[in-house]
Amino acid sequence: MSSTQQVRLGIIGLGNIAQQHIRHIVGGQVPACRVAAVCSRQPHPIATELAVPHFSDYRELVDSGLCDAVLIASPTFTHREAGDYALKAGLHVMMEKPIGLSVQEGEQLLATAGAGQVFAVMLNQRVDPLFLTMRGILQHGGLGSITRCQWNMTNWFRPDVYFQVSDWRATWRGEGGGLLLNQCIHNLDILQWLCGMPQRVTGFCGFGRYHAIEVEDEATAFFEYANGASGVFIGSTGEAPGSNRLEIVGDCGSLLFDGERLWHTRNSPATSVYSHETREMFGMPDCRTTDITPDRQVNQHARILANFVQGIRNGEALVAPAEDGLASLSLANAILLSAWTGEAVDLPIDAARYQAALDEKIRHSTLREKAAIEASVDMSRSYR
Repeated sequence: MSSTQQVRLGIIGLGNIAQQHIRHIVGGQVPACRVAAVCSRQPHPIATELAVPHFSDYRELVDSGLCDAVLIASPTFTHREAGDYALKAGLHVMMEKPIGLSVQEGEQLLATAGAGQVFAVMLNQRVDPLFLTMRGILQHGGLGSITRCQWNMTNWFRPDVYFQVSDWRATWRGEGGGLLLNQCIHNLDILQWLCGMPQRVTGFCGFGRYHAIEVEDEATAFFEYANGASGVFIGSTGEAPGSNRLEIVGDCGSLLFDGERLWHTRNSPATSVYSHETREMFGMPDCRTTDITPDRQVNQHARILANFVQGIRNGEALVAPAEDGLASLSLANAILLSAWTGEAVDLPIDAARYQAALDEKIRHSTLREKAAIEASVDMSRSYR
């Protein structure tokens, strides 16, 4: 595509997040992009507002010739089918997270993408200046060898109405999971983006502990890394107010995000060096802590979408290519499989084994009836 042309984007799914993406495009926050068509099961007034065609079937939108690319923001269980159809038709694809219900679905989609097709996933927290700052320090060896990481991410509170107004959310059939596939997929992506992938996962989950749902609304995972480091991840949609505390410890210091501020501690000399050389029985290396909190006022979703558009127009490197979506999905799948079996799960995960276990859950799962509730929706309170 010419670098002077606008990308004609089709939107598949018109739920809350899709409408937010549309507002960003219409508001000029995604340069060189326009909404060319929309798709939802029922007619939607946004098509009239935008003066664009509305389709009730994503296949009709894809086949219309009106779009260069699609943003798939439909329910999770439709991601693989809609993505497969769009990719086979030669369109570029931006997929809302997760890339699929399972690693196997994600791998199938990646195998479908052709040369020259831009395929990205909406892992928007990768452009949060907080995590970019942490990643920069880690990539430059600022902590030395990582010894431990721990993320307490329990401030994803969701009341019952969040689940009741959806027929697919928090069901094995509709979402392939709960907390781990919906909310914490972002955190799992960032954790592996910063610290790398563990080699073994042990998971413990609470299924419907806080809500009348069949999937997990609480999860605790223990990660074992090849260099001997350990990690712990805790997530919940049932705690209020919950907390968001991420700590990464290395031989040369640590990074701590306490929910408000980011702190960088530098040890001099390195902890291991001091430990070997000192003769002070209760001594400690010189540890100096600095507040390095960046300005986080960034429209993350618009920036990821703008990057996708520029990837189409001029080959700009993707911040979140679709293949990267497999890493967090693999962690989520491994935590669930471990919780189901009571065994540690080695990575890379046996995708076929997990798929068989998930298929069994889906076989006994049904979509629920939507509750006739007028829910108040403020998407700005959805993000962490």
